[in-house]
Amino acid sequence: MSAARNFAALRSSIERIETHGAACGLRKVPLGHAEADAHLQGGLALGVMHEVFAEAGRQGAAATGFIAGLAGRVAARRPLVWIRQDFAEVEAGAISMHGFSELGLDPRLLVTVRAADVDQALRTTADALACDAVGAVVLEVWGEAKQLDLVASRKLTLAAQASGATGLVLRMAAEPRASTAETRWIVRAAHSPPGSKPWTAWGSPQFEAQLVRNRHGPTGRWIMEWKCDECLFGKPAAYSQPVAAAPAYRPHQTAIIQRRAS
Repeated sequence: MSAARNFAALRSSIERIETHGAACGLRKVPLGHAEADAHLQGGLALGVMHEVFAEAGRQGAAATGFIAGLAGRVAARRPLVWIRQDFAEVEAGAISMHGFSELGLDPRLLVTVRAADVDQALRTTADALACDAVGAVVLEVWGEAKQLDLVASRKLTLAAQASGATGLVLRMAAEPRASTAETRWIVRAAHSPPGSKPWTAWGSPQFEAQLVRNRHGPTGRWIMEWKCDECLFGKPAAYSQPVAAAPAYRPHQTAIIQRRAS
């Protein structure tokens, strides 16, 4: 029993040393949010895979904006390849180049690819990650895709490590499973406080981002604001007054107002 305990302790020590060494060897890009960067020991790691999960429906837009911000940070003015399963576009709609530009990102660097199914999306993602001219690759998959298992995740990680391109997997309406991802995030929309000027009344995009997996550090949960002008995340400014939620768009009310105006 003593020998077994010694062996287990030695194995644990080796794993800690290897983990620390791997963390120190990774190149990283700061996100801009001080607390998140501290948990990530300097920022988001490059040349590896990261995962972002979100509920289906209205949280999908928030997750798309969040992962676009991550991709913009790690791509560093290099091409960004966004691979979408056909079903994802049916459910969530097409990516808006205007919206991409509104986030402060350059749509000229974005290459979108539509894949017929999950298998084709995985093959295309592996090919894109193998190209060292690419800055980041986003794989968007809808639902519980059985093909995206630990083996597939490992293949994508090896491709990213070989080329230096960073992979980002966007999972909608799916439960997290075993993978080789460096980090895993669960994202929801957060309220955007209004600005002081009419044209900024909706404020900057804000996300409730929960870091539920971090291979080389602690997890955490923050409200992260995407600063479109600086193209980085930050901590939202404090507001003394509560913010009322904006009412949903109601076409029947619009028709009534138009009739009254006429």
